[in-house]
Amino acid sequence: MTHSIFVLFLVELLNQQAIFDFRFLALFAVAGSLAGSLLCFLNGCIYIVDAYRVYWSSCVKGVHSGQMVLRLVEAIDVYLAGTVMLIFGMGLYGLFISNVPHDVHPSDDRALKGSSFFGMFALKERPKWMKISSLDELKTKVGHVIVMILLVKMFERSKMVTIATGMDLLSYSVCIFLSSASLYILHNLHKQE
Repeated sequence: MTHSIFVLFLVELLNQQAIFDFRFLALFAVAGSLAGSLLCFLNGCIYIVDAYRVYWSSCVKGVHSGQMVLRLVEAIDVYLAGTVMLIFGMGLYGLFISNVPHDVHPSDDRALKGSSFFGMFALKERPKWMKISSLDELKTKVGHVIVMILLVKMFERSKMVTIATGMDLLSYSVCIFLSSASLYILHNLHKQE
């Protein structure tokens, strides 16, 4: 009887350990998110270089078509997508892998030691967006950035809108109002946290 209880206890302990070790599968998502973030940031830089090319070629021709602004808005869109992936990857790492408590003093935080760029931009403490304590908080932060991406996409598409009638102008105004209202609501929801 005691031998079978011991065996059941040992099997349960091994099962719990195996299940708990599956959290390291999150490393695949962390690595993929950070790699995707790097690609987004590099792609955004390509849009910026292309915006300069469009600007200088339009200056030579003497015709400014607004294509430069569209390239810059596309760069902002891609940078925001990279930021989403960065926040998501760092949040997953903090939730599933890292064992640093959220209320650790900045002088004891291992991540802050040596986190400067050639001795510049040293962080005194973790930024608020890096302090993620639950999956709901991570989803909220990612959701806020996704809303910003959608608003930038709307702004990008608004350059192509043709306003021919009063109804077109009214629809466009309602769209701008709803976008502004969504930002206002998100800001107020974030303030209450």
